[in-house]
Amino acid sequence: MKPLAPEQARRIALAAQGFDSRHRSATPNWTAISRTIGKLHLLQIDSVNVLVRSHYLPLYARLGNYDRAALDRRSLAPRNRHLFECWAHEASLVPMDLHPLMRWRMTRARNGDGVYHSMDRFAREEAAFLKSTLAFVERNGPTRVRDVPDGGKGDGGWWGWSKGKMALETLFDHGLVTTSRRDGFERIYDVPARVIPADVLARETPPEREAFRQLLAMSGASLGIGTEIDLRDYFRLPVADARTALADCLADGSLIEVEVKGWKAPAYVHRDAKRPREAGGIALLSPFDPLVWNRERAERLFGFHYRIELYTPESKRKFGYYVLPFLLHDKMAGRLCLKADRANGTLLVNAAHHEADADAQETALALVPELRLMADWLGLADVKIARTGNLSAALRKIS
Repeated sequence: MKPLAPEQARRIALAAQGFDSRHRSATPNWTAISRTIGKLHLLQIDSVNVLVRSHYLPLYARLGNYDRAALDRRSLAPRNRHLFECWAHEASLVPMDLHPLMRWRMTRARNGDGVYHSMDRFAREEAAFLKSTLAFVERNGPTRVRDVPDGGKGDGGWWGWSKGKMALETLFDHGLVTTSRRDGFERIYDVPARVIPADVLARETPPEREAFRQLLAMSGASLGIGTEIDLRDYFRLPVADARTALADCLADGSLIEVEVKGWKAPAYVHRDAKRPREAGGIALLSPFDPLVWNRERAERLFGFHYRIELYTPESKRKFGYYVLPFLLHDKMAGRLCLKADRANGTLLVNAAHHEADADAQETALALVPELRLMADWLGLADVKIARTGNLSAALRKIS
């Protein structure tokens, strides 16, 4: 097969991720939301709320001004639940249909072979406390950390969590409790039988090898094209198991090996991936959007060197605290440090930078309506642009 040009690989990736149209619906409904989640297979959760919780942003990037409450109703409501929380690519909201495929990790954790060794050790050393905590949740229903014994403030051990918090999170890792709902960002725990629909829990758990094959194929469908590392990173699959799954996907034809000019490693394209002449969009992307969460892949696809600076000391930050990449058509044209000033009803653009190969005027012209749309989506009345960054002057002049 003839090697793919980098721009072809980029268009395949954009189309697979839902950026295959330049036009958004004015009023995205649940069907559009569900279809988009079906493309992505998961929404990564993060606690930072300086702008909006990160799991809302991938849908906004692709759909525009959708109703966040519609997502809440299907992911947190006690009835007609479409999504559940589990460890996937970090903590994530995942479609309910994937529950059987995600049980491999829960089973391994229960058997002492989890991803988090601190939890494995806790389960061994505090088996009686873990059992009593599970009994508490079974007896009392939806449970906050502060409700359980030893659920108060942590003492610095086990990631700084209290003993009760560690027990609940270990039970969550084991699949013995799950998220009933959230209050703000606080997780409320309950047993799966009272959260996950009975018909989903009754579905057969596939053998691990089959689960890994299906998950790797889903990764390929969501990414469109990627290296072995890209594919296994999507659901954070174990290295050896992912390599077996890759061989299985190549054998059944769901993935096809290709060469991309300039890529050092072999690439794999999903058999159903679109290969459009054009793809892209105009969108502000969460730092945890699947299009950019793998920083090395983002650099390979877009020539875009991106690092989140949340935990970088302020004096050492280059672009800002919470920086969103800006997708303009099929390129990363800039990055903006954004904050929702809810008290004053204002979307703050604390810094705005365009990339070296992007035209400031063109980028600003595309960004201004996108910032206004985001402000409206967040229920903010105004947009305020600071003077920081090489794009700020153009933005201020147009806005």
